[in-house]
Amino acid sequence: MLKRAQDRVTELKEQMRGGKGTVELSHLFNIGEFKGRARLCAQITLNPGCSIGEHAHYGEDEIFFFVSGHGQVNDNGKIIEVTAGDSLLTGDGSFHSVENTGDQPLVLLAVILLYE
Repeated sequence: MLKRAQDRVTELKEQMRGGKGTVELSHLFNIGEFKGRARLCAQITLNPGCSIGEHAHYGEDEIFFFVSGHGQVNDNGKIIEVTAGDSLLTGDGSFHSVENTGDQPLVLLAVILLYE
């Protein structure tokens, strides 16, 4: 199934998970459009200075793939710089946050997969 960019559902989240600024979530596919056990498949855009606050994942894994921009993640207490081409896996009670520390949008693909 092809889904055109103009047909995506886009949400703006203020201070997402206690973070800073406005986060844009552009859903690549919505729940019900795929049969797999996932609850999110989205492109996330963080403008400079914006962030998603620290949160944990239980009973699921979240994968971030960084498409463009620069930022930093808190990966279970370890602060790491990230850039295009990097990826992050968080799950099984681990926590993370992500912040745009650059001067261009930080764009990432996020997929949340549920455990059985």
